[in-house]
Amino acid sequence: RYYALKARWFGQASLAHWVNDALMAVFFFVVGLEIKREVIAGELSSPRKAAAPIAAAIGGMAAPALLYAAVNWGRASVNGWAIPAATDIAFALGVLALLGKRVPASLKVFLAALAIVDDIGAVLIIALFYSSDMSFVALGAAGGITLVLIVANLLHVRHPIVYAVLGVGLWLAFFNSGIHATIAGVVLALTIPARFRIDERQFAAVTRDALAAFERGSGDDSGTLADQQRAAAVQTIETACEHVQTPLLRLEHALHPWVSYLIMPVFALANAGVALSGDLSQAFREPVVIGIVLGLVIGKQLGVTTLAWVAIRGKLGQIPTGATWKQLYGAGWLAGIGFTMSLFIASLAFERQPEILEIAKLGILAGSLISGIGGFLIIRMAAAKAAAPEA
Repeated sequence: RYYALKARWFGQASLAHWVNDALMAVFFFVVGLEIKREVIAGELSSPRKAAAPIAAAIGGMAAPALLYAAVNWGRASVNGWAIPAATDIAFALGVLALLGKRVPASLKVFLAALAIVDDIGAVLIIALFYSSDMSFVALGAAGGITLVLIVANLLHVRHPIVYAVLGVGLWLAFFNSGIHATIAGVVLALTIPARFRIDERQFAAVTRDALAAFERGSGDDSGTLADQQRAAAVQTIETACEHVQTPLLRLEHALHPWVSYLIMPVFALANAGVALSGDLSQAFREPVVIGIVLGLVIGKQLGVTTLAWVAIRGKLGQIPTGATWKQLYGAGWLAGIGFTMSLFIASLAFERQPEILEIAKLGILAGSLISGIGGFLIIRMAAAKAAAPEA
Protein backbone atom coordinates (compact mmCIF):
# COMPACT_ATOMS: atom_id res chain seq x y z
CA ARG A 1 0.00 0.00 0.00
CA TYR A 2 2.79 2.42 0.90
CA TYR A 3 4.64 1.95 -2.38
CA ALA A 4 1.38 2.24 -4.33
CA LEU A 5 0.78 5.59 -2.64
CA LYS A 6 4.28 6.73 -3.57
CA ALA A 7 3.81 5.69 -7.18
CA ARG A 8 0.56 7.66 -7.39
CA TRP A 9 2.22 10.63 -5.69
CA PHE A 10 4.62 11.20 -8.59
CA GLY A 11 1.82 11.07 -11.13
CA GLN A 12 -0.93 12.96 -9.29
CA ALA A 13 0.82 15.15 -6.74
CA SER A 14 -0.75 18.53 -6.09
CA LEU A 15 1.20 21.74 -5.68
CA ALA A 16 0.94 21.34 -1.89
CA HIS A 17 2.56 17.88 -2.07
CA TRP A 18 5.46 19.15 -4.18
CA VAL A 19 5.95 22.12 -1.85
CA ASN A 20 5.74 20.06 1.35
CA ASP A 21 7.97 17.20 0.24
CA ALA A 22 10.39 18.86 -2.19
CA LEU A 23 10.66 22.61 -1.66
CA MET A 24 10.47 22.25 2.12
CA ALA A 25 13.47 19.92 1.94
CA VAL A 26 15.45 22.94 0.70
CA PHE A 27 14.07 24.98 3.62
CA PHE A 28 15.18 22.31 6.08
CA PHE A 29 18.56 22.17 4.35
CA VAL A 30 19.07 25.86 5.15
CA VAL A 31 17.82 25.22 8.71
CA GLY A 32 20.41 22.46 8.99
CA LEU A 33 23.16 24.80 7.79
CA GLU A 34 22.11 27.36 10.43
CA ILE A 35 22.09 24.69 13.12
CA LYS A 36 25.58 23.50 12.20
CA ARG A 37 26.93 27.07 12.08
CA GLU A 38 25.46 27.91 15.49
CA VAL A 39 26.84 24.72 17.06
CA ILE A 40 30.33 25.27 15.60
CA ALA A 41 30.80 29.00 16.13
CA GLY A 42 27.55 30.62 17.26
CA GLU A 43 25.31 30.89 20.28
CA LEU A 44 25.19 27.10 20.72
CA SER A 45 28.97 26.65 20.62
CA SER A 46 29.51 26.64 24.39
CA PRO A 47 27.43 25.37 27.33
CA ARG A 48 27.32 28.83 28.90
CA LYS A 49 25.99 30.47 25.73
CA ALA A 50 23.63 27.64 24.86
CA ALA A 51 22.04 26.90 28.26
CA ALA A 52 19.42 29.66 28.34
CA PRO A 53 18.13 29.36 24.75
CA ILE A 54 18.15 25.55 24.93
CA ALA A 55 16.19 25.59 28.19
CA ALA A 56 13.82 28.21 26.80
CA ALA A 57 13.25 26.17 23.62
CA ILE A 58 12.55 22.98 25.60
CA GLY A 59 10.02 24.82 27.74
CA GLY A 60 8.57 26.46 24.66
CA MET A 61 7.99 23.06 23.04
CA ALA A 62 6.83 21.08 26.07
CA ALA A 63 4.28 23.51 27.56
CA PRO A 64 2.31 24.13 24.32
CA ALA A 65 2.28 20.41 23.49
CA LEU A 66 0.96 19.54 26.95
CA LEU A 67 -1.73 22.23 26.82
CA TYR A 68 -2.89 21.07 23.40
CA ALA A 69 -2.90 17.40 24.45
CA ALA A 70 -4.88 18.21 27.61
CA VAL A 71 -7.59 19.99 25.60
CA ASN A 72 -7.77 17.32 22.88
CA TRP A 73 -7.20 14.19 24.96
CA GLY A 74 -9.32 11.26 23.78
CA ARG A 75 -10.10 12.88 20.43
CA ALA A 76 -8.73 12.17 16.94
CA SER A 77 -7.26 15.67 16.93
CA VAL A 78 -4.81 14.79 19.73
CA ASN A 79 -2.41 13.68 16.97
CA GLY A 80 -1.70 17.36 16.36
CA TRP A 81 -0.05 17.83 19.78
CA ALA A 82 3.19 19.11 18.17
CA ILE A 83 1.51 21.88 16.14
CA PRO A 84 1.86 24.65 18.78
CA ALA A 85 5.35 23.46 19.73
CA ALA A 86 6.84 25.00 16.57
CA THR A 87 8.27 28.50 16.11
CA ASP A 88 8.56 30.33 12.79
CA ILE A 89 12.04 31.84 13.08
CA ALA A 90 11.61 34.18 10.11
CA PHE A 91 8.37 35.77 11.31
CA ALA A 92 9.50 35.96 14.96
CA LEU A 93 12.72 37.75 14.05
CA GLY A 94 10.84 39.87 11.54
CA VAL A 95 8.53 41.23 14.23
CA LEU A 96 11.52 41.87 16.49
CA ALA A 97 13.25 43.71 13.64
CA LEU A 98 10.31 46.14 13.47
CA LEU A 99 11.43 47.47 16.86
CA GLY A 100 14.82 48.41 15.42
CA LYS A 101 17.43 49.75 17.82
CA ARG A 102 14.99 49.85 20.70
CA VAL A 103 15.90 46.27 21.55
CA PRO A 104 19.44 45.01 22.21
CA ALA A 105 21.07 42.87 19.53
CA SER A 106 21.61 40.17 22.16
CA LEU A 107 17.83 39.65 22.42
CA LYS A 108 17.66 38.98 18.68
CA VAL A 109 20.51 36.49 19.03
CA PHE A 110 18.72 34.80 21.96
CA LEU A 111 15.48 34.49 19.98
CA ALA A 112 17.33 33.17 16.92
CA ALA A 113 19.17 30.55 19.01
CA LEU A 114 15.91 29.57 20.71
CA ALA A 115 14.18 29.18 17.35
CA ILE A 116 17.05 27.10 15.96
CA VAL A 117 16.88 24.72 18.93
CA ASP A 118 13.11 24.66 18.38
CA ASP A 119 13.80 23.67 14.75
CA ILE A 120 15.98 20.80 15.96
CA GLY A 121 13.08 19.66 18.10
CA ALA A 122 10.69 19.96 15.16
CA VAL A 123 12.98 17.84 12.98
CA LEU A 124 13.13 15.13 15.65
CA ILE A 125 9.37 15.24 16.16
CA ILE A 126 8.73 14.86 12.42
CA ALA A 127 11.19 11.97 12.16
CA LEU A 128 9.92 10.12 15.25
CA PHE A 129 6.19 10.82 15.37
CA TYR A 130 5.03 11.81 11.89
CA SER A 131 6.68 9.08 9.85
CA SER A 132 5.22 5.64 9.18
CA ASP A 133 5.42 2.47 7.07
CA MET A 134 9.19 2.23 7.36
CA SER A 135 11.16 0.67 4.51
CA PHE A 136 14.43 -0.62 5.91
CA VAL A 137 15.83 -1.07 2.39
CA ALA A 138 15.31 2.63 1.65
CA LEU A 139 16.63 3.55 5.10
CA GLY A 140 19.72 1.48 4.38
CA ALA A 141 20.19 3.34 1.10
CA ALA A 142 19.84 6.66 2.94
CA GLY A 143 22.43 5.51 5.46
CA GLY A 144 24.81 4.49 2.68
CA ILE A 145 24.49 7.83 0.90
CA THR A 146 24.99 9.65 4.21
CA LEU A 147 28.19 7.67 4.75
CA VAL A 148 29.42 8.69 1.28
CA LEU A 149 28.65 12.33 2.14
CA ILE A 150 30.63 12.06 5.38
CA VAL A 151 33.59 10.54 3.51
CA ALA A 152 33.43 13.35 0.94
CA ASN A 153 33.57 15.85 3.80
CA LEU A 154 36.55 14.09 5.39
CA LEU A 155 38.35 14.05 2.02
CA HIS A 156 37.87 17.85 1.81
CA VAL A 157 35.58 17.66 -1.22
CA ARG A 158 34.19 21.17 -1.50
CA HIS A 159 32.42 21.40 -4.85
CA PRO A 160 28.66 21.89 -4.33
CA ILE A 161 27.74 19.74 -7.34
CA VAL A 162 28.99 16.61 -5.52
CA TYR A 163 26.77 17.33 -2.53
CA ALA A 164 23.83 18.34 -4.75
CA VAL A 165 23.88 15.04 -6.69
CA LEU A 166 24.25 12.97 -3.53
CA GLY A 167 21.60 15.14 -1.87
CA VAL A 168 19.03 14.31 -4.54
CA GLY A 169 19.76 10.62 -4.01
CA LEU A 170 19.42 11.08 -0.25
CA TRP A 171 16.05 12.84 -0.70
CA LEU A 172 14.76 9.99 -2.89
CA ALA A 173 15.92 7.42 -0.32
CA PHE A 174 14.19 9.24 2.55
CA PHE A 175 11.12 9.80 0.39
CA ASN A 176 10.75 6.03 -0.02
CA SER A 177 11.78 5.17 3.54
CA GLY A 178 8.67 6.29 5.41
CA ILE A 179 10.57 9.08 7.20
CA HIS A 180 9.46 12.44 5.87
CA ALA A 181 11.64 13.49 2.94
CA THR A 182 12.43 16.92 4.42
CA ILE A 183 14.68 15.22 6.97
CA ALA A 184 17.08 14.61 4.08
CA GLY A 185 17.70 18.35 3.95
CA VAL A 186 18.94 18.45 7.53
CA VAL A 187 21.08 15.33 7.16
CA LEU A 188 22.68 16.72 3.99
CA ALA A 189 23.35 20.09 5.65
CA LEU A 190 25.22 18.45 8.53
CA THR A 191 27.68 16.91 6.06
CA ILE A 192 28.51 20.18 4.27
CA PRO A 193 32.15 21.20 4.97
CA ALA A 194 32.54 24.02 7.48
CA ARG A 195 36.33 24.40 7.20
CA PHE A 196 38.30 27.17 5.51
CA ARG A 197 40.82 26.17 2.89
CA ILE A 198 42.98 29.13 3.93
CA ASP A 199 42.73 31.14 7.15
CA GLU A 200 42.43 34.92 7.55
CA ARG A 201 46.19 35.44 7.83
CA GLN A 202 46.89 33.48 4.66
CA PHE A 203 44.06 35.31 2.88
CA ALA A 204 45.48 38.70 3.86
CA ALA A 205 48.98 37.71 2.68
CA VAL A 206 47.76 36.30 -0.66
CA THR A 207 45.55 39.30 -1.44
CA ARG A 208 48.30 41.78 -0.50
CA ASP A 209 50.71 40.07 -2.88
CA ALA A 210 48.05 39.91 -5.60
CA LEU A 211 47.18 43.60 -5.20
CA ALA A 212 50.85 44.50 -5.39
CA ALA A 213 51.15 42.46 -8.59
CA PHE A 214 48.03 44.18 -9.93
CA GLU A 215 49.53 47.60 -9.28
CA ARG A 216 52.76 46.59 -11.03
CA GLY A 217 50.79 45.80 -14.18
CA SER A 218 51.13 47.81 -17.34
CA GLY A 219 48.23 50.10 -16.53
CA ASP A 220 46.99 49.77 -20.11
CA ASP A 221 43.66 51.61 -20.45
CA SER A 222 42.30 48.82 -22.66
CA GLY A 223 41.49 46.84 -19.51
CA THR A 224 42.95 44.17 -17.28
CA LEU A 225 42.26 41.41 -19.83
CA ALA A 226 44.98 42.92 -22.01
CA ASP A 227 47.45 42.64 -19.15
CA GLN A 228 48.08 39.02 -18.18
CA GLN A 229 49.81 40.03 -14.96
CA ARG A 230 46.76 41.97 -13.78
CA ALA A 231 44.36 39.25 -14.96
CA ALA A 232 46.35 36.67 -13.01
CA ALA A 233 46.25 38.90 -9.91
CA VAL A 234 42.47 39.29 -10.15
CA GLN A 235 42.08 35.52 -10.55
CA THR A 236 44.28 34.95 -7.50
CA ILE A 237 42.10 37.30 -5.42
CA GLU A 238 38.91 35.58 -6.61
CA THR A 239 40.30 32.17 -5.70
CA ALA A 240 41.45 33.45 -2.31
CA CYS A 241 37.97 34.88 -1.63
CA GLU A 242 36.46 31.49 -2.38
CA HIS A 243 38.97 29.59 -0.25
CA VAL A 244 38.58 31.84 2.80
CA GLN A 245 34.83 31.11 2.88
CA THR A 246 33.46 27.77 3.97
CA PRO A 247 31.08 25.88 1.65
CA LEU A 248 28.57 25.97 4.51
CA LEU A 249 28.51 29.77 4.66
CA ARG A 250 28.52 30.17 0.88
CA LEU A 251 25.52 27.86 0.52
CA GLU A 252 23.67 29.45 3.42
CA HIS A 253 24.11 32.95 1.99
CA ALA A 254 23.21 31.82 -1.53
CA LEU A 255 20.06 29.93 -0.55
CA HIS A 256 18.72 32.16 2.21
CA PRO A 257 17.08 34.72 -0.15
CA TRP A 258 15.46 31.92 -2.17
CA VAL A 259 14.03 30.36 0.99
CA SER A 260 12.85 33.69 2.43
CA TYR A 261 11.40 35.21 -0.74
CA LEU A 262 10.28 32.18 -2.75
CA ILE A 263 9.94 28.91 -0.83
CA MET A 264 8.26 30.33 2.29
CA PRO A 265 5.74 32.48 0.37
CA VAL A 266 4.92 29.55 -1.95
CA PHE A 267 4.49 27.29 1.08
CA ALA A 268 2.18 29.82 2.73
CA LEU A 269 0.10 30.21 -0.45
CA ALA A 270 -0.18 26.45 -0.87
CA ASN A 271 -1.03 25.63 2.74
CA ALA A 272 -2.40 28.62 4.65
CA GLY A 273 -5.76 28.94 2.93
CA VAL A 274 -8.67 28.67 5.39
CA ALA A 275 -12.22 27.93 4.28
CA LEU A 276 -14.35 30.44 6.21
CA SER A 277 -17.71 28.92 5.30
CA GLY A 278 -20.04 28.04 8.15
CA ASP A 279 -20.19 29.37 11.70
CA LEU A 280 -16.82 30.97 12.49
CA SER A 281 -17.65 31.29 16.18
CA GLN A 282 -18.34 27.56 16.29
CA ALA A 283 -14.94 26.87 14.69
CA PHE A 284 -13.23 28.79 17.50
CA ARG A 285 -14.98 26.53 20.02
CA GLU A 286 -13.46 23.40 18.48
CA PRO A 287 -10.90 21.69 20.78
CA VAL A 288 -8.23 21.65 18.04
CA VAL A 289 -8.46 25.45 17.64
CA ILE A 290 -8.60 26.05 21.39
CA GLY A 291 -5.60 23.77 21.95
CA ILE A 292 -3.50 25.47 19.27
CA VAL A 293 -4.34 29.01 20.39
CA LEU A 294 -3.71 28.17 24.06
CA GLY A 295 -0.47 26.42 23.15
CA LEU A 296 0.91 29.25 21.01
CA VAL A 297 -0.31 32.17 23.13
CA ILE A 298 -0.11 30.82 26.69
CA GLY A 299 2.10 27.73 26.51
CA LYS A 300 4.93 29.30 24.53
CA GLN A 301 5.48 32.39 26.63
CA LEU A 302 5.13 30.48 29.92
CA GLY A 303 7.39 27.62 28.85
CA VAL A 304 10.07 29.88 27.36
CA THR A 305 10.16 32.32 30.27
CA THR A 306 9.97 29.72 33.04
CA LEU A 307 12.77 27.46 31.86
CA ALA A 308 14.94 30.40 30.79
CA TRP A 309 14.51 31.78 34.34
CA VAL A 310 15.47 28.41 35.83
CA ALA A 311 18.61 28.19 33.66
CA ILE A 312 19.69 31.77 34.37
CA ARG A 313 18.92 31.74 38.10
CA GLY A 314 20.66 28.39 38.37
CA LYS A 315 23.83 29.99 36.93
CA LEU A 316 23.78 27.60 33.97
CA GLY A 317 23.23 30.39 31.46
CA GLN A 318 23.01 34.15 31.28
CA ILE A 319 20.37 36.69 30.39
CA PRO A 320 21.04 38.42 27.03
CA THR A 321 23.39 41.37 27.55
CA GLY A 322 21.49 44.63 27.93
CA ALA A 323 18.08 42.90 27.93
CA THR A 324 15.52 43.00 30.73
CA TRP A 325 13.32 40.21 32.00
CA LYS A 326 10.29 41.94 30.51
CA GLN A 327 11.96 41.96 27.09
CA LEU A 328 12.82 38.27 27.52
CA TYR A 329 9.18 37.63 28.39
CA GLY A 330 8.17 39.46 25.20
CA ALA A 331 10.54 37.25 23.22
CA GLY A 332 8.66 34.28 24.69
CA TRP A 333 5.48 35.69 23.18
CA LEU A 334 7.17 36.07 19.79
CA ALA A 335 8.18 32.41 19.97
CA GLY A 336 4.44 31.72 19.80
CA ILE A 337 4.42 32.72 16.13
CA GLY A 338 4.16 29.21 14.74
CA PHE A 339 2.84 29.97 11.26
CA THR A 340 4.85 28.10 8.57
CA MET A 341 6.37 25.46 10.87
CA SER A 342 3.02 24.86 12.62
CA LEU A 343 1.24 24.67 9.26
CA PHE A 344 3.79 22.14 8.06
CA ILE A 345 3.39 19.92 11.13
CA ALA A 346 -0.41 20.24 10.88
CA SER A 347 -0.30 19.06 7.27
CA LEU A 348 1.57 15.95 8.44
CA ALA A 349 -0.59 15.33 11.52
CA PHE A 350 -3.92 15.63 9.68
CA GLU A 351 -2.95 14.50 6.20
CA ARG A 352 -5.85 12.03 6.18
CA GLN A 353 -8.23 14.30 8.11
CA PRO A 354 -8.71 17.39 5.90
CA GLU A 355 -11.69 18.61 7.90
CA ILE A 356 -9.54 18.86 11.06
CA LEU A 357 -6.66 20.37 9.08
CA GLU A 358 -8.86 23.26 7.90
CA ILE A 359 -9.86 24.33 11.40
CA ALA A 360 -6.31 23.72 12.67
CA LYS A 361 -5.11 26.34 10.17
CA LEU A 362 -7.54 28.81 11.72
CA GLY A 363 -6.06 28.17 15.16
CA ILE A 364 -2.50 28.56 13.83
CA LEU A 365 -3.24 31.88 12.14
CA ALA A 366 -5.13 33.24 15.18
CA GLY A 367 -2.56 32.06 17.72
CA SER A 368 0.38 33.33 15.67
CA LEU A 369 -1.27 36.73 15.15
CA ILE A 370 -2.07 37.18 18.85
CA SER A 371 1.44 36.08 19.85
CA GLY A 372 3.09 38.43 17.36
CA ILE A 373 1.05 41.47 18.40
CA GLY A 374 1.43 40.65 22.10
CA GLY A 375 5.19 40.17 21.86
CA PHE A 376 5.64 43.36 19.86
CA LEU A 377 3.68 45.47 22.37
CA ILE A 378 5.38 43.96 25.44
CA ILE A 379 8.90 44.50 24.09
CA ARG A 380 8.02 47.99 22.85
CA MET A 381 6.67 49.00 26.27
CA ALA A 382 9.70 47.47 27.98
CA ALA A 383 12.05 49.40 25.68
CA ALA A 384 10.14 52.65 26.31
CA LYS A 385 10.33 52.13 30.07
CA ALA A 386 14.06 51.42 29.91
CA ALA A 387 14.64 54.62 27.91
CA ALA A 388 12.39 56.81 30.12
CA PRO A 389 15.07 57.82 32.71
CA GLU A 390 17.27 59.11 29.88
CA ALA A 391 14.54 61.38 28.51
